[in-house]
Amino acid sequence: MNDTTAQRAAYTVVGAGAIGGTLAFALARAGHPVTVVDADRDHVAAIRAEGLVVARGDTRSSVAVTAVTPDEFDGTLGRVLLAVKAQATGTAVDWIAPRLAPDGYVVSLQNGFNEALIAERVGAGRTVAAFVNIFADVVEPGVVLDGGAGALVVGEPEGAPVSERVRDLVADLQSWGPAVASDNVEGYLWAKAGFGAMLAATALADAPMADLIDRHRPAMAALTGEIFAVADRLGVTLEPFDAFDPLPLRRAADPADRDAGFDRLTAWLRTQSKDRSGIWRDLAVRRRPVEVTTHYADVFAHAAREGLPTTLLRTVVDGLLLLEGAPQEMAESRLDALDRLAVDASRAAAVREWLEGHREELVTDLADCTAQGSASDDPDALDACLGWLRDWLDRRLGTPDAEEILPRADAGDVLVRRYPGRDSAAGDGRPVLLLGHYDTVWPTGTLDDWPFTRDGDRVTGPGVFDMKAGLVQAVWALRALDALGLPRPACTLMLNGDEETGSLASHEAIVEEARGSRLAMVFEAAADGAIKTARKGVGLFTLTVTGREAHAGLDPAAGASAVDELAHQILRLAGLRDHEAGTSLNVGVVEGGTRSNVTAGRAVARIDVRVASAAERERISRALAALTPVDARTRVEITGDWNRPVFERTEQVAALAGLARRCAGLLGEELAEASVGGASDGNFVAAAGTPVLDGIGALGSGAHARSENTSVSGLVGRSALAATVLVALAAD
Repeated sequence: MNDTTAQRAAYTVVGAGAIGGTLAFALARAGHPVTVVDADRDHVAAIRAEGLVVARGDTRSSVAVTAVTPDEFDGTLGRVLLAVKAQATGTAVDWIAPRLAPDGYVVSLQNGFNEALIAERVGAGRTVAAFVNIFADVVEPGVVLDGGAGALVVGEPEGAPVSERVRDLVADLQSWGPAVASDNVEGYLWAKAGFGAMLAATALADAPMADLIDRHRPAMAALTGEIFAVADRLGVTLEPFDAFDPLPLRRAADPADRDAGFDRLTAWLRTQSKDRSGIWRDLAVRRRPVEVTTHYADVFAHAAREGLPTTLLRTVVDGLLLLEGAPQEMAESRLDALDRLAVDASRAAAVREWLEGHREELVTDLADCTAQGSASDDPDALDACLGWLRDWLDRRLGTPDAEEILPRADAGDVLVRRYPGRDSAAGDGRPVLLLGHYDTVWPTGTLDDWPFTRDGDRVTGPGVFDMKAGLVQAVWALRALDALGLPRPACTLMLNGDEETGSLASHEAIVEEARGSRLAMVFEAAADGAIKTARKGVGLFTLTVTGREAHAGLDPAAGASAVDELAHQILRLAGLRDHEAGTSLNVGVVEGGTRSNVTAGRAVARIDVRVASAAERERISRALAALTPVDARTRVEITGDWNRPVFERTEQVAALAGLARRCAGLLGEELAEASVGGASDGNFVAAAGTPVLDGIGALGSGAHARSENTSVSGLVGRSALAATVLVALAAD
């Protein structure tokens, strides 16, 4: 049957499933010419033979409609009701577009947000927005089970005023039931996104929707809360429908109002003849892919742009995708896990909100900490900085369980403070080591011409990135957990004052502390936002060549040049490099000889070696020890040692990185990991066999350079990440 401008009351329903079949039945029964177009040939054949059938309880009614498959249709389309699965929208609209009359239009009677895609293919002027919540199912070819009353709202896209065509359409659709016109269809769609997410979550188990929602209210509230937080950020006014009120399910809602909302919703759901979701039926009965990935693509995209977490929604979608083809693995334990995740997400949100509320105090602390000059080679400045740190820690965290100051004669003293755990259920009662350093590479006096400076979100100053922001983040992470009364493991805060010069005076104490710790969190700066799960070992060596001096002009054969020999040795050293294995060797300083007319009697090269594995470290060690002179009249000597051992990505380190990524996800962030050439005190800890989470400190760049910077948002975000990791460690 053709849909032409001469027959304005005619409708073509593309997709004659639950929604499309229900509305096609109602329109046809009211006398509208209706054509249904569906790709399911059995469904089309049954409708041709018996009419379109709607079942209500034990009663079945049929109505005659024209039923065709897409390849059988021949004509022009006028009023099109699009009711295919969301993931089929593009294909369906591509079929519709060349057949759509100039004054025709397409109404999206689908789940999800599909209007933008439709408008892209047929034009915004030929697109109508709609929200539909109809409880129905196709139970056999040609037969739709009517699930009871629902809701249907139609309007122009993007909140435009209700038009005449919308009013005419609504008047026709009232043949089904309470269809209404609105200029806020978007508000209904976002509310449905929250409601639909709950129904989708119930498909993780094989039980009635109402019962599962009732038993897993924490998960359902957190799930809808994620979606509605995105809607709030976009300025959407959420609209209630049927027995679903979205307002009590927003994050800031009163718990009593939330429970009352759940009571109303579950009581209403129990009155419906359809007790399981369409997604459950797709998985368990039809054995076909679910459409939730398409439904929530826009939600995920908006959330990512706004920096909002969608951890529970992502978990539900991923869980449903895993059940495709394996419905026997549906289990309520999946919802139990979602409840636990909801608690974690709630805590993470509370931590982030609390720290955001104290943002300016964090900035003040960083400014004050940066103002404490702490050059590694200035004992007086280091002592003064450590005194400030102790007073600051008392003010921010109170008196510790214990404090130790480990004096160091030629370096900054080491500070150790022990804080008790709270409500920790972790089986390992050993403390978590929070490791940092308070010295910087910046000479005393740098602050005179380069003080702490803030320009909006950007902060600069000597040591802000490496690593005074990390110190502030560690302390405020603990402070946030204390203020909120959240669980955390016992923590040992350890700060040394010679990290920038190799931790020569402190590394033994660090290793001893690490061996008694469950794990270490190293608050060194991040690598372009990534945590560091591997660091190279560092060797600092000196090659000294002793030759024989002589007059270079009068008696050139009498001398043995140390410089010539050193040149030969440097070329040999270059051959030790293996970039594929992660081994670099740099001869950074060369000096030798006394005068140009004197055969050099002595030459020295200073060497920096970086290795990514213990095997490479051993290879380089053997090669350096085996160096022999090319000129037998000279002598070569290697001195120095490995300054820091290799920090390799072990299974334990990988597990910690995974934990940190999950915690970042709770905060709406993605967290990468990186292997870096620079070393830290985490190298000592990892080599001692203690798992390390390194690079959880500042976001920024420019370490050891005048461009050194960090950000205020990063200061808050990484404090929240550290706190969330500690809460997770208290639970496991």
